[in-house]
Amino acid sequence: MNECYYDRRMDFFYNRTKTDTADEWTGPQLIGVLCFGTFFCLFIFISNSLVIAAVVKNKRFHFPFYYLLANLAAADFFAGIAYVFLMFNTGPVSKTLTVNRWFLRQGLLDTSLTASLVNLLVIAVERHMSIMRMKIHSNLTKKRVTFLIISIWAIAIFMGAVPTLGWNCLCDINVCSSLAPIYSRSYLVFWSVLNLVVFFIMVVVYIRIYMYVQRKTNVLSSHTSGSISRRRTPVKLMKTVMTVLGAFVVCWTPGLVVLLLDGLNCTDCGIQNVKRWFLLLALLNSVMNPIIYSYKDDEMWATMKRMICCSSEDKSQERRSSRIPSTVLCRSTDISGHYIEDGIIQGTICGKGDLGDKGNS
Repeated sequence: MNECYYDRRMDFFYNRTKTDTADEWTGPQLIGVLCFGTFFCLFIFISNSLVIAAVVKNKRFHFPFYYLLANLAAADFFAGIAYVFLMFNTGPVSKTLTVNRWFLRQGLLDTSLTASLVNLLVIAVERHMSIMRMKIHSNLTKKRVTFLIISIWAIAIFMGAVPTLGWNCLCDINVCSSLAPIYSRSYLVFWSVLNLVVFFIMVVVYIRIYMYVQRKTNVLSSHTSGSISRRRTPVKLMKTVMTVLGAFVVCWTPGLVVLLLDGLNCTDCGIQNVKRWFLLLALLNSVMNPIIYSYKDDEMWATMKRMICCSSEDKSQERRSSRIPSTVLCRSTDISGHYIEDGIIQGTICGKGDLGDKGNS
């Protein structure tokens, strides 16, 4: 019977698999890693929160496609949490981790990847349902969308927990991988091949849908009296999704190929030299998505800008009001009238977007 090593610290596995880890970080290295990681993680949190808030606030986004897009932003937000946890549990700290803490570190990353991947698959199904009927949005009810979102996270959590549930090498250290010292090589092959196959299928499906949309739009454009912008809306939505998918595939494929090579026990591939760069590339994917949403979707950008604008104006109004003593407000009707007038003007400015939305909805 094989001996199990659940009570060992990670230095035992790192030393046995000869995994390259930094024994110590000097002052400049530590400061650089923390500053770089903190900046990108804060951007991930703020930008993806704005995307989710924009979908909630703007009634024009209350459709299945945008609910799923908000869930994709939530997956990127979760990825930011995973990167923060990784940032404080990597480098020289890696060897001091317990087995369970290391499983948690990697499980968070695997969960975030799976959540984004499955979410893109569901968006592909939603787009297919709407495009085949030549509609901008599908007829999925809110209950079904909610069920899909819950299912996405259930699958993501399960896939992130698979190594913890038993598919690891703690009881058979001869099959341990190099990049993930307590993951079995067979699991890395399964994980990387599964994701790469799904990548390929999604790319093919999205290209076919996009070509169908282009062909149908060109045929119908000469026979319909609708506005040009309305006829182009399905194409614009597909371009947004395909850009997001393209960025996702570009950012994650190199890392998955490296994991596959490690699972195949390729000792001469130099995977230790590139692993940090490919992890950084995966981090950039969560940074890029909110930029793609706002750049490709004018309505999304306008909603996010209104939220930022009105928030800053509300704060400045509160600061100006707080500077006025109560005695001055009581004695000077002119000054109080001046501030009330400012508040009305600013409220009108901030409310323009909402009034516009109500008028257009």
